Amino acid sequence: MAKYIFVTGGVTSSLGKGIIAASLAKLLQARGFKVTIQKFDPYINVDPGTLNPYEHGECYVTEDGAETDLDLGHYERFLNTYTSQANNVTTGRIYQTVINKERAGEFLGKTVQVVPHITDEIKRRMLLLGKDGKFDIVITEIGGTVGDIESLPFIEAVRQIQWELPDDDVVVVHLTLIPYLKAAKELKTKPTQHSVKMLSETGVHPDVIVCRTEEPLNNDIRRKIGLFCNVKPDAVIEAMDASTIYEVPLLMLREKLDVICMRKLGISVYPEPDLEKWKGFLDKLKYPKSKVTIGLIGKYIELQDAYKSILESFIHAGAINEAKVQVVNVHSEFITDENVGEKLSGLDGLLVAPGFGHRGTEGKIIAVQFAREQGLPFFGICLGMQMAVIEYARNVLGIKDAHSTEMEPDTANPVINMMEEQKKIKMMGGTMRLGAYPCDITKGSLAEKIYGTTQITERHRHRYEFNNDYLEQFEANGLKASGVNVDTGLVEIVEIPTHPFFIGVQYHPELKSTVERPAPLFVSFIAAAKKYNETKSNLISSLLQKETV
Repeated sequence: MAKYIFVTGGVTSSLGKGIIAASLAKLLQARGFKVTIQKFDPYINVDPGTLNPYEHGECYVTEDGAETDLDLGHYERFLNTYTSQANNVTTGRIYQTVINKERAGEFLGKTVQVVPHITDEIKRRMLLLGKDGKFDIVITEIGGTVGDIESLPFIEAVRQIQWELPDDDVVVVHLTLIPYLKAAKELKTKPTQHSVKMLSETGVHPDVIVCRTEEPLNNDIRRKIGLFCNVKPDAVIEAMDASTIYEVPLLMLREKLDVICMRKLGISVYPEPDLEKWKGFLDKLKYPKSKVTIGLIGKYIELQDAYKSILESFIHAGAINEAKVQVVNVHSEFITDENVGEKLSGLDGLLVAPGFGHRGTEGKIIAVQFAREQGLPFFGICLGMQMAVIEYARNVLGIKDAHSTEMEPDTANPVINMMEEQKKIKMMGGTMRLGAYPCDITKGSLAEKIYGTTQITERHRHRYEFNNDYLEQFEANGLKASGVNVDTGLVEIVEIPTHPFFIGVQYHPELKSTVERPAPLFVSFIAAAKKYNETKSNLISSLLQKETV
């Protein structure tokens, strides 16, 4: 049987429960344990698939096609292992399951209640990943903060599991905030005391308290928190703000978070952690030898979490290329023919991001045209690829009214169109092409050079596709389909062989990028941006020398 660690949060949201959970998992994995992490979210949506990116950040898609919380991206990036549908559960999914059972008569006429029926289903799912012996330790992050009405059933389920399982099979880690009042020049522990008190009133007592703080915790503060919150001072963990989330595992190692948890789980024999690859990555990240500036063309740029996986992929690819990647956010809604040169000046590469809906699409098309005509390295993902296809159709093939039926349902030239099987679907959630699909790559193409193989699998999340009725016309005029799904014939990759670096993909390569296994497309894109920057710098130097002479 696996052992279980539960991570809860108090005082405020967005403290970094996911990063703490992922960091603890990384340390335990580095010591040789088989670890997985799961996220329980208290909102009533069945999954995040229908949530606005402004509300919830990006929707992360797993190999098996589950639309999940963005924290699962952190789990995969830290652990370098895949998650699945079982790793993300919402209140909506819990209630949906219980109601379906009730409708099927499984409760034999009993009154269905939050306790025990809802909590029993929560417990079943909390313990599910630890049942088959695949994992030694299962870490469960509870979304929201202690005291939220919607979180109560999850906290009650944790209380019952604490009561049912042996003491050394369950640990509760509580993440809280120690605010620093600049006027008083003092760290305040009262919010943490209240948070732990509120958690204890539900019957759940934390074994470890992790304190997010801007200033170091001295021994007096640790003792005070320990005394008032009824934990040992060495179980009060300092979580200082870090320059990058990838430093957090090393900070937690220094604080002995993993050792304290193992001790409480009754694990007394364990090897030293093997973190050499992780430290090597951090060295390259902290001490880059060059710098590139990438324009991120999107429509949700006000909230960075909307493009979380893309931004993290840039970090991974930058480290491999020993380059600092400076990302410049450009709102596609405000790009016009008149200002595109000004908006995109000084860039070494252009990434047109995924998205849905009509807003901002014309700006994306203008940005693609700029990159294509200026020889600027271009990378389009999902909608970004579709915008590249529309731009090429309009400005190279001369099909001026080319469009996508997503934006113009009645367009006469739907170069991007909905799949036939999608046209019959009326529901929204979980109805797109989701999860990993195979792709065959053309030999000799840029895509083959990037991947080093002709067969790949990548994750998808979309409803509209390249319209193969126009494929011959595109290829005859220089835009090549270099990647195709063999089973469906759907185009997955397009590229322009005559351009220094121009590639668009229908899938989401950012979803599989990890610290130890960066996404090849991002690595090659940053390498192309480096080359472009060096060529530009050499040209400027040459011109300056001529002027001097």
